[in-house]
Amino acid sequence: MNISIPNWLIILGGLGQIFTAMIYPYIRHQVFDWYNDVKQLKPLNQEIAKTYGRYIQGLNFSFGLIAILIPNDLKNHSHLAIAITGLIAAYWVGKVATQIAYYPMYDIPKKRLFKIGSYGMNALFVLFAVVYTLLFIFNII
Repeated sequence: MNISIPNWLIILGGLGQIFTAMIYPYIRHQVFDWYNDVKQLKPLNQEIAKTYGRYIQGLNFSFGLIAILIPNDLKNHSHLAIAITGLIAAYWVGKVATQIAYYPMYDIPKKRLFKIGSYGMNALFVLFAVVYTLLFIFNII
């Protein structure tokens, strides 16, 4: 079986990941009122929460850049392609699983924009999980 994953799909996924990184602060502040919740933590725990938020944002942005700049390298069957696509696939599959298991939709404010946005973001997360899982499988076959 000869399957091919088009570069446009990888690049689209990369653009979506950069979008998630850029929109992340807005979602934390406007949708979840995250900063006010974090202020209730002890100072060290506040910094830990903020640091992990930055890690998530940085990873999403970095994964997006990799996909946009070197899509062919993500599907060249090399050991590095296997490792990178496996890592990113695990990251997004884990995100989708966590989203389903631990983030019930009723916690999202009832504004129409936020409800539509939540479906859009979840669709992006599923897209990322599928694209990178397919890339990983493609690389190991």
